[in-house]
Formats: sequence, structure tokens, C-alpha cells
Amino acid sequence: MFKSRKVCLIGLVALLFVGFYWLGFDQYIDLTVLKEKNDELAAYYIANPWQTSAWFFVFYIISTAISIPGASILTLAAGAIFGLFWGVILVSFASTIGASLAFLLSRYILKETVQLKFSDKLTDVNAGIKKEGAFYLFTLRLIVLFPFWLVNLLMGLTPIKLRSYFWVSQIGMLPATILFVNAGTQLTKVEQLSDVLSPAVAISFALLGLFPLFAKTVPTIIRRYKILTSYKKPKVFDYNLVVIGGGSAGLVSAYLAAAVNAKVLLIEKNKMGGDCLYSGCVPSKSLIKSSRFLAELSRSKHYGINSASAEFDFAEVMERVSSVIKQIEPHDSVERYTQLGVECMQAEARVLSPWEIAVGDRIISSRHIIVATGAKPRIPTIEGVDQVPYYTSDTIWSLREQPKHLLVVGAGPIGCELGQSFSRLGSKVTLIDNADRIMPSEDEESVGVLMTHLEHDGVELKLQYSVDSFAMDNNQCVATLKSAQGKPLKLIFDAVLFAVGREANVAGLGLQELGVQLTQSGTIKVDKYMRTHVPTIYACGDVAGPYQFTHTAAHFAWYSVVNSLFGDFWRFKADRRVIPRVTFTEPEIASVGYNEQSAKAAGLQIETTKFEFNELDRAIVEGKTEGFVKVLTAAGKDHILGVTIVGEHAGEILPEFVLAMKHGLGLNKILATIHVYPTWAEASKYTAGVWKKNHQPTKLLKILKRYHLARRS
Repeated sequence: MFKSRKVCLIGLVALLFVGFYWLGFDQYIDLTVLKEKNDELAAYYIANPWQTSAWFFVFYIISTAISIPGASILTLAAGAIFGLFWGVILVSFASTIGASLAFLLSRYILKETVQLKFSDKLTDVNAGIKKEGAFYLFTLRLIVLFPFWLVNLLMGLTPIKLRSYFWVSQIGMLPATILFVNAGTQLTKVEQLSDVLSPAVAISFALLGLFPLFAKTVPTIIRRYKILTSYKKPKVFDYNLVVIGGGSAGLVSAYLAAAVNAKVLLIEKNKMGGDCLYSGCVPSKSLIKSSRFLAELSRSKHYGINSASAEFDFAEVMERVSSVIKQIEPHDSVERYTQLGVECMQAEARVLSPWEIAVGDRIISSRHIIVATGAKPRIPTIEGVDQVPYYTSDTIWSLREQPKHLLVVGAGPIGCELGQSFSRLGSKVTLIDNADRIMPSEDEESVGVLMTHLEHDGVELKLQYSVDSFAMDNNQCVATLKSAQGKPLKLIFDAVLFAVGREANVAGLGLQELGVQLTQSGTIKVDKYMRTHVPTIYACGDVAGPYQFTHTAAHFAWYSVVNSLFGDFWRFKADRRVIPRVTFTEPEIASVGYNEQSAKAAGLQIETTKFEFNELDRAIVEGKTEGFVKVLTAAGKDHILGVTIVGEHAGEILPEFVLAMKHGLGLNKILATIHVYPTWAEASKYTAGVWKKNHQPTKLLKILKRYHLARRS
């Protein structure tokens, strides 16, 4: 029904467009014809003032609404027929009403299709229009060489509101309207449009249009660079780049700078490798591997083995975690990065000026600085928290005595991964969160599968609960929980793990004293080039956010380095379009882009294609048939908007979809790609096959059926 209305509307516009020329109305937008009939039209207006005004008004609206080129000629005609005052009034309102109708036609017919097809490319454009749309439109209206009909059609594809579009157009087109109507009052002197719109006049209008943007942008630029004038710039710099922080973002930044032969200093106050190596990805995945091994043994009958068991010591499992860290340490060591051309220093750094850093008793100068100091686990303010043994993802690895009952506060990825692992190792685990489900940002169906697995592994879920207080009672740790309904619950436990988010490491660096601003969440505020409010200082990784993943830290480090070293010649806007993530529970949950809930919140028209692992041969062979691949595409298209995978090796299956989204490849391209049999990667191809089956060309298949029937007879 909706499509038929669109078709009818397109037909009506086409009919009006063709009829305009077929009925000969195009003669009234020809300057030569207008000059010939000028006296005749003026005489008719004197005899019929209101009728002429009404017909002209309607004619102008219709021609503008259906995007007939020639508004400039009509505006000249208004001056010739109606004079300056009345001509300006008629044209000003008729042009704005007509432009608004064209805007609405474009929005109704094209916006949804364009936004769906190019959703990943239009994210920043839409955000910019929502924030600065009035300024952009005003500028375009005053750049009179830019066709107004094209402005109407393009702006209809954006989120700008009709009300804003109307009044900005009314004001923005007024100067040009006055200019052309006034020229029309002297029509006999006008031989061609360039007589009215000289290059000097066009440039003046353009500058007038750009003024609001300059007025908004220039003060920001001035404030940014005014910070620099408050400090003495060194005549000679010790380094091209100083990187503060030796985690993922800092290591990548330093390596890239050295790779292009910049003199770079990397300062780390603790150990090279950062959180990922010592308290994040590496130790957590090591512990997960040990706990999965035990879980596999418990499923031995499923593989035709009557019984299998293992004896283990919790302390030895934790020692293995430490040994894995030691094996990977050389990859991030001072020795390795020194060989790569990076000068490394273990010290605490404080930024003194846009170019100077205090390191112990030394003051080091650098043309640019990158802050990559990471983040630390957030410890909530709860009554009695200091009375009980609590841990975070930073400190839990020091445990050597297994807690009998572990409370995990926070049901995000960290809480779920560690909660499941400790439960499989034999601890009683209670997972507490005030939300109504775990990992609320993930696909609801996939989270439902994980919740079932957690409960099967013995994890007790206390959702819509928060910890009200901690206390010691008869040498026992007691937590008082409060439900969403206010009902209290007391739990006796041995240790508590806080997994309630992370906060950026910005204290003590001297950044805010320099004018470096923070976001509401406490991360360093950076622009699209990863630059802070101090032009010489950049930031990346967890300290800048918003994505606190090792892989995104490395990704944004590239932009920080390239823009800081070569920004005087060319800058690269940080690409935030396709950000994958994986939660390494069992089953794994891997996702990129939209899921069904976020797509609905964004108002997107989507199709969902789902492939179950119980149809995948490799999954059947390995006895891991629970899980699925779910792909969201633009309605009627194979353009991928988001992917969620839940099940075995979900994180290994995801990259093919990430690559496709990054480079605009649809499901048809995945379907046409050879995949080795039998592998988990085939799930990608089979998902594309499901989409293709759902979009069979039914009419063509019927014709082919008749064709083959005829060939048999």
C-alpha cells in the first residue's frame, strides 16, 4: 500500500513535469519570451491585479515543487510585472512554499531508501545536519550558483525538520530574491542572467552564507590556538612525538611513528603491555580456556566417552594464567620496541605545556604528544565496601585461594566471562545487576541463550538487584541486596568482584590545567581527528573512548599518529563506522553494527536473516549445534547493517562480515565466495544463502519452469 502511494505520487509529479512543457508553460521561463511579452503581462496585471498575483503565485509554487529549472527567470518576471515590493513578497513566500513541497516530496519518496542503502556512510552527515543543519542550509541558499532545486531534493534526504527548513529557506533566499526582483524592474536592461549575477555578486553572497559557519568555527579555532600562545614554544624539539602510556594504543602509536622514521619516546610508568596483557584480554582468556576444558570433560558422554574427569588445584590454574602472561610479555617488551626504533622510558609523566613533558627531573620537548594512559576498573561507592575482600579485573589475578562463594557485581561482558569461569572451576557464583537482563546492549535473543548457559553452569542470576551495603557478621561477609521493588535480600559470600565499568586514567597528567577538556563520562574529549582542545595533544585508546576494546585502541592509534605527524599537510577523519566486539563466554556472542533492538530504536526498516548452527555440518561434527548467525539488512537489499553471532567460534566467524560492512560488500558477494568444507566459516555463506532463498525471483523461476518443460517435450 505504501509503495503504491509512492508510485502514484511519482506518476503525478512526472505528469505535471511533462504537462508543464507540453502545455507550453516553459515559454514563461525563457528570458527572450518574457521580454517580448513584458508589456502585455504588465497590462494584464493592471487590469486584473489579484487574479494575476494568484496565478503567478500558484505557478511559481508548482514549478518550484516539481523542480522545473527557471526560478531566476520567474523572479525577474515578478519584478517586471509586480514591481519591487509586491514582487518580493510574492516570490519570497511562493519560492519557500514550493521549496518545502519539493523537500517533502524528496523526503517521502527517496529518504528511506537512501538512508537505508547508505546508512553507514550517512551517520556522520545525519549527526552534522541535526546539530548544524540550519547553518548548512543557510550557506547553500546564499551560494546562488548552487541550484536551489537540488538543495530542496538533497535536504529532503536529511533529518532536518520541516519547520527549520522553511524559515531558514525564507531568510536565506531573501537577498537573492530582492536582487533578481529589483533587476526585473529594469528588465529591458537585462540581456542574460550574468548581467544580474556577476561573479563579484555571487562571491559576495557565498561569503555571506559562509559567515555563520565562520562565526561559529573561528572562535573555536582561536580558543584552541590561543592556548598555544600562553606558552613558549621551543626552538628545537627533542622528539617528533612523545607517547604517554604503554598499553595497546600507546604501543601501536609508538611503533607506527618509528616505522615512518619519526623520533619517538614512549613513557610507561608501570609495565609495557598495559591492561590487556596483565589484567584484561590475556589473563581472562587464559582462565576461560582452563574452565572450558573442565566443562568439556563434563560432556564426555556426548562424544562417546563414558567418563572423563580431572584433578586440579585452583592456585595452579591461576599460576598458568601468570605463565601465559610471561610468554606474551616479550611481544610488548622494552627490548622489542627499542629494536623497532622506539625510545622507551619507565617513569611517570606530567604534561607541562603543549610541547613539554616533565619526566622525573627532566623536561622533554616534543612537537606533538599522544595520551594513551588507558582506564581502570570503577569501584562503586557502597556502604561497608572496605570491610570485605573485593577485587576488580585488575586485581582478581592475585587470587590463589579459590573463593567458595563469589559475588560478581555487574553483568556486562567482564562479569559474565569471569562469573562463568569461576563457576566452572567450582566456586558458587552470584551475578548481580540492576538491569532486567545481562549485557543489555547485545541482541536480546542471543543474550537469552547465554543466560540459559550461565544458569546451567551454576551461575545464580540476581537481575534487577543492586548491592545496598556490605558488612562483617560473625567473621562472615554479608551483602545486603535491594531489588527493583525495594525488597531486601542478604547473601553470605567470601569475595566480591566488581565489573561495573571503567574510568579513564586522566588524573595527575596535568591535562586539564592546559585546557584539555573531558566528556561527561570522564574520558578525554577528542575531535574527529583524535585531537584534544590543545592542538598539539592527541588521545586514543580507553582514555579517549568511547569504545574500550584493545582492537579499537589500536585502530584509533593509527589516526592519532598520522594526524599528529602529518596533519599540517593532510588529516584523516577517524573511521568509527564498523566496530566489532566479542564476549568470550560459552557460547560466545560476537556482534557488529545494529542488532534488532538498536535498529528499531533508530527507526530503520530492516530484514532479519537467520541461520541456525544445527544445520552446519562442522557444528554437528563437533557437537556444538546451539547457536546462530543473525544478519540485519536494509529492507529488500543485501546491504548489511548489523550481525550478531552466538555460539562456538562466533568471534572467528564475525570478521568476514566486518570486512563486508567495511567495504560495502553485500550478502551476494559472500554467497559467491568459496568457503572450505567443513568449516565454521561456512556459516557466513549459508546465512547469505538463506537471504538469497528469501529473495528468489519467483516470476523468472516460473518462466524457467515453462522453458525446461518445453525443452523436455
